[in-house]
Amino acid sequence: MSHPEVVAGAGARRNAVRSIATLDSGPGCVRASCAMTTGSPEAIRDPDGDLVRRVGEGDRRAAAELVRRHLPRMVGLARRMLGDASEAEDVAQEVFLRVWKHAAKWKPGQAKFETWMHRVAMNLCLDRLRRGSRNGGEVPADLPDEHASTTRALDVEQRRERVQRALDQLPERQRAALVLCYYQEKSNIEAAEIMDVSVEALESLLSRARRALKSGLAAERAELLNGLETG
Repeated sequence: MSHPEVVAGAGARRNAVRSIATLDSGPGCVRASCAMTTGSPEAIRDPDGDLVRRVGEGDRRAAAELVRRHLPRMVGLARRMLGDASEAEDVAQEVFLRVWKHAAKWKPGQAKFETWMHRVAMNLCLDRLRRGSRNGGEVPADLPDEHASTTRALDVEQRRERVQRALDQLPERQRAALVLCYYQEKSNIEAAEIMDVSVEALESLLSRARRALKSGLAAERAELLNGLETG
């Protein structure tokens, strides 16, 4: 199946996804593809199930719809993990390359396809972090309200930057847990499944991440106030 000409956002900026014929397995793919054939024996209702089946059959409209549904969340996850928009787009493209490659092999009823996609994206982010390939410096930002005052917009951006800097200082797995539960709005059960850990382990990671984030933000605030007093 040739790749669909549909990767909006990340794809439009980078000529979209390359031909599937050139795809290599790459980091994260082995773990992700293995996850496609495992899961609970109980049937799981998957809202993407029919789309995935059609993608596996070469349906380009289904591929376009799957991208429309999930590209923003894949990019958002990667931006929070990596702190860099360009790298986040690269990760999202790699995720969808794996979708095109593995859709025909997907076994419905064992896990949600979205869970598998999150796992692929998270593994790719962790691989990049461990290789030290982050450019750093750019803060993933939602566009401020167009009607907000300039002062308010700057204040919002500064707070966002402080949170992202504190997030960047967290250990990888703590950051992953926080990103999945707070920014991706996954339940503890879903996040644990994506990270392939127990719910108890996930909750422990979240607890430590929250404490560390709170401490980091408090230290930065104190440093900022001290700078203002001595400036």
